[in-house]
Amino acid sequence: MKQVTQRPADTAELFFSSGEKKQEEGEEGGREDVVKSANKYKKLLQRGNEKHSIQVASQQEDGEPTLQDMAVLIEQVTGVPVPFQKLIYKGRSLKELEQPLSALGVKNGCKVMLIGKRNSPEEEAELKKLKDLEKSVEQIANKLEEVNKEFTSIQKGFLAKDLQAEALKQLDKRIKGTAEQFMKILEQIDAINLPENFSDCKLKKKGLVKRVQVFLAQCDTIEGNIGQEMDKLQSKNLALAE
Repeated sequence: MKQVTQRPADTAELFFSSGEKKQEEGEEGGREDVVKSANKYKKLLQRGNEKHSIQVASQQEDGEPTLQDMAVLIEQVTGVPVPFQKLIYKGRSLKELEQPLSALGVKNGCKVMLIGKRNSPEEEAELKKLKDLEKSVEQIANKLEEVNKEFTSIQKGFLAKDLQAEALKQLDKRIKGTAEQFMKILEQIDAINLPENFSDCKLKKKGLVKRVQVFLAQCDTIEGNIGQEMDKLQSKNLALAE
């Protein structure tokens, strides 16, 4: 039986500073607001206890950084996945990920305690497989969106009538191919066998399966709509021929 490396819970101190706006000269000599990058941070590692100095900025333009923004950055810095982080500030556990840090009382220069478990190297390897498949799902989803947009434009009459039959035929072929690609991804996800203690991987796998199933349902709907449009067009052409 394959031995899996277990890692104990890790504790780290995080010194927080928010993304700050500052005034800089623009090309035309005017003044403009510039937000410091959230990806710039200093990391100081020690064996046992770790201390990190991080800078967090909102991922939304002109928005305040949220606990989610900070948790994602903490995962990048420490390797502790967001679902397994326990963040403690002034003896209180921070849980409301969507809340701005200011609403939680987290201010510049404050200290936040992190308790969490890093994934083992074996689980990280499986997690990478799932993340790679997730990227493939996004690429296929973009194709699905393109087909839907083109079909909608045909429905709205943006394509000449004498070109619609061939265009619908091509879209039908593409949507079937897209569904097949999603099915192959689903098979690849299903082929990944995970030990019971790979909690992060199991959570990622479950969420990815649900996403693919949603996209497959969309494929079925679009394919059905294309089929109906093709039938309507064929009926009209037959009526005109008579």
